[in-house]
Amino acid sequence: MSFHHFSNFTTFSKTILNSSMPYKNRRSSYSTFILIFVALKIVLNLFAISNFGFHRDELLHLVLGDHLDWGYKEVPPFIALLAKITLNIFGDSVFAARIFSTIASGFIVWLTGQITAELGGRRFAITLACLALIFAPAFAASGYLFQPVVFDQLWWVVTVWLFIKYLNTATVKYLYWLGVAVGIGMLTKYTMAFFTASLIIGILISRERKLLFNKHVVYSALLAILIFLPNIIWQFVHHLPVIHHMKELRETQLDYIHPSDFIKQQLLVNGPALFVWLAGFISLLFSFRLRRFRFMAIAYVLIFLFLLQMNGKIYYLFGAYPMLFAAGGFTFERILNRKAYILRTATVLLFVVPNVLLLPLVLPILPLNSTVAFIKHTTERYTFLQFLVTWEDQKQHPLTQDYADMLGWDEMAKKVGDTYHALTPEQQKHTQVYADNYGEAGALHHYRKKYKIPDVTSLNSSFQLWAADSLNAHYIIYVDDDDNVERRLSPMLESYRKTGEVLTPLAREKGTRIYLLTNPSPKLNEVYKAELAKKRLQ
Repeated sequence: MSFHHFSNFTTFSKTILNSSMPYKNRRSSYSTFILIFVALKIVLNLFAISNFGFHRDELLHLVLGDHLDWGYKEVPPFIALLAKITLNIFGDSVFAARIFSTIASGFIVWLTGQITAELGGRRFAITLACLALIFAPAFAASGYLFQPVVFDQLWWVVTVWLFIKYLNTATVKYLYWLGVAVGIGMLTKYTMAFFTASLIIGILISRERKLLFNKHVVYSALLAILIFLPNIIWQFVHHLPVIHHMKELRETQLDYIHPSDFIKQQLLVNGPALFVWLAGFISLLFSFRLRRFRFMAIAYVLIFLFLLQMNGKIYYLFGAYPMLFAAGGFTFERILNRKAYILRTATVLLFVVPNVLLLPLVLPILPLNSTVAFIKHTTERYTFLQFLVTWEDQKQHPLTQDYADMLGWDEMAKKVGDTYHALTPEQQKHTQVYADNYGEAGALHHYRKKYKIPDVTSLNSSFQLWAADSLNAHYIIYVDDDDNVERRLSPMLESYRKTGEVLTPLAREKGTRIYLLTNPSPKLNEVYKAELAKKRLQ
């Protein structure tokens, strides 16, 4: 046999051998390598999560853990279950509250690396994709707080990974796991429904649509619906509060978001890592090597346009970026020759180091005073970053809104405690505590044991679901950041006096007042009960 024929035979043999080898053996495993980046993400979070205090939203989500149900006014139930586990196992500290968020962030990094490998990426691609994700301001800011946001991102990434595993293997078990992921994702945040629909439409538009035409897809969808069904039932039983919540959110927050701002912020939130995900997006649309995964780019366009039309908040789209980072890592690996070590290193440094330097803007790794000085210097020097300190009131402040929402809660609860313990034991027996918004109510509930105060009543947010049926005590400790007492309540009271005020500098709740209301008239209770009945129908 000639050398030419022997070479052809060898090539043919390798082709046959590769085609018969199991999928898992044909694709190198980089799981151990990816764990390096998972560890980096977790260490960063652990370094930062105990700084400052609880975020106002975290206080609400922790309260939900004490009132387990299949739904709430503003969120599905998954976050409440995590809160229950957290409080029972880890405790009630700030650090404890953020353990699950840190774990979820680590999984997002791990799945991003796995998606990169599934696309055909190797070590450089994984390195670039994971580091771009870890230090992108969007993911540094949203990956440590105990909020549904980070878990929503996780289920989005899990869904993409399972879709890709199914496309690469045609193994139906991934479809069933996909149904589980979508179902739990819907119990985490309702945006999961829109992202899943975008992925399905993206696949139907692509050449891979044939993989969806089988009975297992239907069974998977039914499984997702079955998992989500208890929340659907809860919504109908409680008069579809999600509709009222979205209407209220649109009137108070979303209407202030202009399409041009949404577009601009999507280009800015990942810093220089923009060029990584943008390269991935373009490659998914036009690259021959990534043509089987084009559905991801189509899905991104669809969910982007949907949120643009709905005036969605900037972070609603964050869960779609890990798949684009993965594609971007693969793209740069293909562009840059394997032996171009200097160029590859320079690429990683170019797209990652600027975000490392900006990290204190979005992750509380510095003390408060240092953070304030850093934000002032950075936003004055780089005016395009001023959107980070622009709050929902559309005004610029010394801190980001998230940072300001972590200050003042302990002081507030202590002053409520001081007011309560200034009463005689007999007066305390006839005292109720009322807070105007969910942040205040959440803080008073969380610190109630520390400062030995009665549990709080509020008609804001999900607190209305378990609010007291009457507000008729002889003494009411009232917490509010408005002038409701002077303006609205004083005609229904025998007397009132201010007993304290939140003085913590830079706190969003600075100026919130604590009052002691004495001998309210029956009219106050009538107003309260009418408002409670109205809210429970919303």
